[in-house]
Amino acid sequence: MAETIDFGSFSLRFLRDKHATGGSLDMFELILQPGGRMPVPHHHESWEETVYGLSGSFRYTVEGVDHDIGPGDSLFVPRGKVHGFSNPSGAEARCLCVLTPGVLGPEYFRELAALLTGGGKPDPAKVREIMRRHGLVPAA
Repeated sequence: MAETIDFGSFSLRFLRDKHATGGSLDMFELILQPGGRMPVPHHHESWEETVYGLSGSFRYTVEGVDHDIGPGDSLFVPRGKVHGFSNPSGAEARCLCVLTPGVLGPEYFRELAALLTGGGKPDPAKVREIMRRHGLVPAA
């Protein structure tokens, strides 16, 4: 059964069994509620990400440039490029995210979700600390 981790304004549903991929959760569906966003722009030092629009519309911002993505659209985010995502639309949006190579384990997502769903605005320093520990590099 696919694991889903809820972050409040967005959630992730893993499409590969983490046991079959050696613990790597490298392919997941991102479900963004209206107003949902990644709280801290960041980059990956050791992997790339490709995002495929499934339904609704959302925005990925890469190196300060906005890319609006809808069904059938895709975006490649090379390693080292600062990026984040948001859903400025009034409807739910879904996309497929593929990390190459897949390196994130479930603990990163669980720790981040616990912080983001704790009520109120999360402490940016705590978000950054979790990201750094798992190989993501927050933008300054």
